[in-house]
Amino acid sequence: MYRTRNCGELRLANVGEEVILAGWVQSVHNLGALTFVDLRDRYGITQLAFNEDCSDELKHKAGKLGREFVVQAKGVVAERYSKNRNLPTGEIEIIISELDIVNESLTPPFTIEEQSDGGDDIRMKYRYLDLRRPNVRKNLELRHKFAFEVRRYLDQQGFLEIETPVLVNSTPEGARDFVVPSRMNPGQFYALPQSPQTLKQLLMVAGMDRYFQIVKCFRDEDLRADRQPEFTQIDCEMSFVEQEDVLQIFEGMSRHLFKELKGIDIPALPRMSWADAIKYYGSDKPDTRFEMKFVELKNLQIDNASSEIVESIFPEGFTVFDSAQYVGAICCQGQAVFTRKQIDQLTDFVKRPQIGAKGLVYVRVEADGSVKSSVDKFYTQETLQVLKEKMSAQPGDLILILSGDDAMKVRKQLCELRLEMGQRMGLRPKDKYSCLWVVDFPMYEWSDEEQRLMAMHHPFTSPKPEDIELLDSDPAKVRANAYDMVINGVEVGGGSIRIHDAKLQQKIFEILGFTPEQAQEKFGFLMNAFKYGAPPHGGLAYGLDRFVSLFAELDSIRDVIAFPKNNSGRDVMLDAPGVVDLKQLDELSIALNVKELYTK
Repeated sequence: MYRTRNCGELRLANVGEEVILAGWVQSVHNLGALTFVDLRDRYGITQLAFNEDCSDELKHKAGKLGREFVVQAKGVVAERYSKNRNLPTGEIEIIISELDIVNESLTPPFTIEEQSDGGDDIRMKYRYLDLRRPNVRKNLELRHKFAFEVRRYLDQQGFLEIETPVLVNSTPEGARDFVVPSRMNPGQFYALPQSPQTLKQLLMVAGMDRYFQIVKCFRDEDLRADRQPEFTQIDCEMSFVEQEDVLQIFEGMSRHLFKELKGIDIPALPRMSWADAIKYYGSDKPDTRFEMKFVELKNLQIDNASSEIVESIFPEGFTVFDSAQYVGAICCQGQAVFTRKQIDQLTDFVKRPQIGAKGLVYVRVEADGSVKSSVDKFYTQETLQVLKEKMSAQPGDLILILSGDDAMKVRKQLCELRLEMGQRMGLRPKDKYSCLWVVDFPMYEWSDEEQRLMAMHHPFTSPKPEDIELLDSDPAKVRANAYDMVINGVEVGGGSIRIHDAKLQQKIFEILGFTPEQAQEKFGFLMNAFKYGAPPHGGLAYGLDRFVSLFAELDSIRDVIAFPKNNSGRDVMLDAPGVVDLKQLDELSIALNVKELYTK
């Protein structure tokens, strides 16, 4: 046997036992007559001791050891003289009697420790070494436990885990597909699934009643910290349900996961309408770990997030506010101590191209209740006192104001400013969790690029029953039977009640600009299936990577994925994507001009 114990399990109770361990050399400490080696495997670290009584052969082998050598060691467990209280195994050591160097190692390009000296690029190139680091390994262990608990909970709720195809047809809605050429069908292509959406709906037509799948999905889109070209979903669907049934089941799953994996009892999830989320937080995934809601000081645009015109509290005189369609503000408690330099930093922050604000107005509430601002010369103290009351500001508070011609854009800018202030004020700790459901999304959103209404979620989402009559007269005002779960400002999952009536589905396709022929070509299989008795159904999908990264208190999903891509969508370890042989292109009937690209 290569080992009788692992490197994380031996304790004082095992003193006197003869054991065999195997693993990687973490470090070697040569003290002359004594040599100590830290041996590491997935389970922990155990100290090996080569004392002055060991054979010359054993001393010679110990002297050859280097970092990351793979060794097998036999010896007797003994109590350590100098104990290491930072290690679970720190009270014992193994007095070595036999050592076998199983495999030597080159010096690794970075230290295999929690605080490594390797940058992101080098660690991704040698990801198999990076995975030896205990903190990275723990993330994968957490991911395993998370998936295990998901399966356990859903199994108890009567769900069946069913696999769906990876080679499917391309769909016209949503993100860009990854396409795969078919050798046996020249000039035709499969697509890798962005989601098993239509397939899980067909499973409901098939009478499976409750389905789930932990499934790989693919989207050819620009990457960021919470996106990868391939990602994992917890994909779920249920028959004979309404929205409340779905929310209750999956709120229960979230409670189960928090309790089992974090030891946290989360309260019942509050519900927030999409309109309120946009109006008060400027985002459909609000971070509710802290308040700092928006206060509208002027809103002359009636949009989906506003039910009434807000008259300006400011008299005319300051052109920026006079000409603006929307003026909004946040109150930062206790932050009137911000220096002019810090205010300038905030101004530069909101003026960055990624945010796009033209400027920032600040108002300080002094200790005596008076108000000082960057617009003092335009407004009287009486007007600024009205602002203070409107904002419910107290002495010592700082009010920050943004304005502009597009209410939605300014809200998004104010959202970024709110999050930045929350970060600076220490109001966004990673170990604090605030969960909620965002509901009542608009059914459609306008696309400037396409010059038409687009489905905000996907074209299979059902409208709220009370809004169906608006489909003919004012589809932009129709609300969807859709819902997202948001945790700490991150959308971890979302779904909807689906359309199960073929006629209604056809009407939705028409609103989205599909001709009957186009709808039949792309989705005829689903619409035809609905004609054979489709049950009412709905579901949702969670982003497993995002959910686990929240539990691991990480900013990026990359460290909860064994072999992630970089920000350019490349796997620098495998050097993928890469070119293929021209012979393969011939077999796949790829056009000549593509071949010419390959040869240049």
